Amino acid sequence: MTDETPDSLIPYDEIVQEALRAVVGRVLGEIQAGGGELPGNHHFYITFKTHAPGVTIPAHLRERFPDEMTIVLQNKFWDLAVDEAGFTVGLSFNQVPAKLDIPFSAITAFVDPAVDFGLQFQASVADMAPEAHDDAENDGPEQRDEPAVTGSEDGSNVVTVDFGRKK
Repeated sequence: MTDETPDSLIPYDEIVQEALRAVVGRVLGEIQAGGGELPGNHHFYITFKTHAPGVTIPAHLRERFPDEMTIVLQNKFWDLAVDEAGFTVGLSFNQVPAKLDIPFSAITAFVDPAVDFGLQFQASVADMAPEAHDDAENDGPEQRDEPAVTGSEDGSNVVTVDFGRKK
């Protein structure tokens, strides 16, 4: 065996990011289903990329926050609507009401400080084409003589997953 880890042809990091963004959707969906009231002391800090595809915010906010913006859902928000792709919410900025449409793919952080819960995301671009790659070596019809799975040298069944991207 070598110390060099091969590139995965399965986008595990993207799958995990998508699953964690679904947590945000479920939490916000439960708030919407409960009439838009946050239970107890819960409140959310949601950070998102302001120029990500599908983000709709007023021009003055986009100018003020050209890369990322953090919103707080706590006491004064209205018209929370959640769907599979993202959410819409009404907020006030310097006493000026605004409607924000934020796709889940634009979110880079979700924090509920009342219970010390937080998620950090890699920014994703939904309409970015997958990277080109070589065909997997196991796609051919020929049979191989080596075993499909080999045991580790220490005999353990533990799999370590590293989602770091190679630069």
